[in-house]
Amino acid sequence: MCRHVGYLGPARTVGDVLTAGPTSLLTQSYAPREMRGGGTINADGFGAAWWSNGTASSYRSAMPMWGDPAVTDTLTHIRSVAVMGAVRSATVGMPVERSACAPFVEGRWAFSHNGVVRGWPQSVSALAEKVPVESLLRLAAPTDSAVLWAILQQRLLDRDPADALAGLLADVDAAAPDSRVNLLLGDGESLWATTLHHSLSVRYDEDSVVLASEPLDDLPGWQQVPDRCLVSARPGSVNITTF
Repeated sequence: MCRHVGYLGPARTVGDVLTAGPTSLLTQSYAPREMRGGGTINADGFGAAWWSNGTASSYRSAMPMWGDPAVTDTLTHIRSVAVMGAVRSATVGMPVERSACAPFVEGRWAFSHNGVVRGWPQSVSALAEKVPVESLLRLAAPTDSAVLWAILQQRLLDRDPADALAGLLADVDAAAPDSRVNLLLGDGESLWATTLHHSLSVRYDEDSVVLASEPLDDLPGWQQVPDRCLVSARPGSVNITTF
């Protein structure tokens, strides 16, 4: 059911954010500790996003993270103060291809989804009706994550990120009960995340903050986020609210 990580802090290479720590995102791609259903490895592709001058860029691959040389070659030469990474375990019936891998980026935004929307696509068709047809025709991939991203982008036009995420989580929970909907959104300066039937941990200090599907190491300071919560985070500040 996928794993992701978001980092804000002193400049690091993208490759370092993905691979640092004994339980890094790279390790989680083949040996996760807190997966909740839907397989035991995340071999159906991965991606990374980073920010420069307020704009998000990305690298995505349909290869398992452990098999793509870009992780230790190309991505170790890109530095940023804001990085997001994701590894994918595709839901049965959904395509395994580069375009289906998170993070999805647009302008200053990057987005990732851990989990599965039950009853997709019928269960969320009413929510998608409010998205312009042109946006739906440009979906990155025919997946639940891509649809959630399209819906969220539309809501971000007139809502702040926390409200947009909270509203989307509530609507999906009502339309598709028992879905696993851990969302991660970033704009290069802040991170927002949700928990719904999937794991998430946070660690922060005055200089940096990390949100991850599970802790990246065994050092003290990691806090597990309870279920049905919204997290708003930036270096030195983490706010967790319950739905």
